[in-house]
Amino acid sequence: MRNVYLDNNATTGLDLRVLEAMTPYFVETFGNASSIHTYGQRARAAVEDARRQVADLLGAQPQEIVFTSGGTESDNTALSGVATALADKGRHVVTTSIEHPAVLRTCEQLSKQGFVVTYVPVGRDGIVRMDELAKALTDQTILVSVMHVNNETGTIQPLHEIAELTRERRIVFHTDAVQSAGKIPVDLKDLGVDLASFSAHKLHGPKGVGVLFVRRGVRFKPLLVGGSHERGRRAGTENVPGIIGVGKACELAREALSDMNTRVRALRDRLEQRILDEIPQSAVNGSRTERAPHVANISFRGVEGEALLISLDFQGVAVSTGSACSSGSLEPSHVLKALGQSQDLIRGSIRFSLSRMTTEQDIDYVLEILPPTVARIREMSPLYREG
Repeated sequence: MRNVYLDNNATTGLDLRVLEAMTPYFVETFGNASSIHTYGQRARAAVEDARRQVADLLGAQPQEIVFTSGGTESDNTALSGVATALADKGRHVVTTSIEHPAVLRTCEQLSKQGFVVTYVPVGRDGIVRMDELAKALTDQTILVSVMHVNNETGTIQPLHEIAELTRERRIVFHTDAVQSAGKIPVDLKDLGVDLASFSAHKLHGPKGVGVLFVRRGVRFKPLLVGGSHERGRRAGTENVPGIIGVGKACELAREALSDMNTRVRALRDRLEQRILDEIPQSAVNGSRTERAPHVANISFRGVEGEALLISLDFQGVAVSTGSACSSGSLEPSHVLKALGQSQDLIRGSIRFSLSRMTTEQDIDYVLEILPPTVARIREMSPLYREG
């Protein structure tokens, strides 16, 4: 039995080169980066080097990079921080129905604080309906948040077009770019967003460290207060080893973008096409053109996704049925529901997410065991036999 990991949207394996870069900052250069002595200044210099590495991947200026504990904190800080800072101008926030729970739950909290939140729908391809987005904007709208790449389907949203709308009305525009950084080229200056959230462990970096991009001049109130760390934008002693890790991970991701776009995309396409050819009544969820190269979300009629996930796990293959942050929830995928997918196909959906560590042999093994596994589960399903 071969072990194959195809749940890279949940987390990625730590690149050993990242670990090597981090190690000295646990045991040798362990100073507090805010201290003025030599130990502290060595740590500070390393943190600023990492900030430049992150900025280089994202097309940003180093001073626009804020280090956080992860994508969730970055999302929370962006939405709550901007809404609170701009409440005197308006109390209307616009987002979409397919956002990550870190955005959706924050919007729920804002609603309880007196803000009005509009959830814009998407089409069957998973792309936000621009006509509905334009209609949703009012004179009271202070913030729009639309994710760059959807974590369940890999669909890429038209951030350029959205930025044009928000810029015209002087509305702050945030994007959750956790699933796009290191997977597709990301140039924040070109995209026109004002804030963007990222997470190190989605691009072969360490867990527990993330990034919030804040364009110069954007007003927001910090989520964490205390010291003057991160230029007063995020209090708390810097996680120096983690920051070094995200910097190195961004440097390596920048070098590997062409590999993601060619080799990894080809592996995903071969996996997807063979599944569609060899397994009857299977279907791809979301756009097949406007999407990142590493994700395939496929539904199998007459199959319970959880049963298929467990069966594949017994055979050494790790996949998921959706967002890891929603694991254990009895609710069907809110993303696929927003696409208008039927309940049986939502229940039978599996997300395959690849990385630059995925090999051709991994895909071969999955294609070997998946068709008989689906057939076996369907044989035991009275609903499928009746259908």
